[in-house]
Amino acid sequence: MTEHVWSYRPTAGRTAGTDLTGYRVEATDGDVGKVDKHSDEAGDAYLVVDTGPWIFGKEVLLPASAVVRVDPEERTIHVDRTKEQIKDAPEFHRETHLEDPDYRTRLGMYYGLGGPFGGPMG
Repeated sequence: MTEHVWSYRPTAGRTAGTDLTGYRVEATDGDVGKVDKHSDEAGDAYLVVDTGPWIFGKEVLLPASAVVRVDPEERTIHVDRTKEQIKDAPEFHRETHLEDPDYRTRLGMYYGLGGPFGGPMG
């Protein structure tokens, strides 16, 4: 049910192999932060975003399906969530959650078909 949450939309304009580190992340209502780490692994693609002072310097994990458009010229990634929706996602701890299947399932359900957003679009 949540497998497509971890894949980029074909319409996102994402070129495999592009280093997205440092790209600015824009929610539907403003700046979220900058990409600190990312994965393009098929079926396991995500962004780790450093939110800076916006949520007290925390990091958030966004599944690739949240990406609407990648703009390499502006070094910006546009996502289809509001800042509040991103802030309310299950809390992310880099040292444990990147490898934690239970966390990945909860996050997949939050952003996916079982969550408040009705699944990825596109």
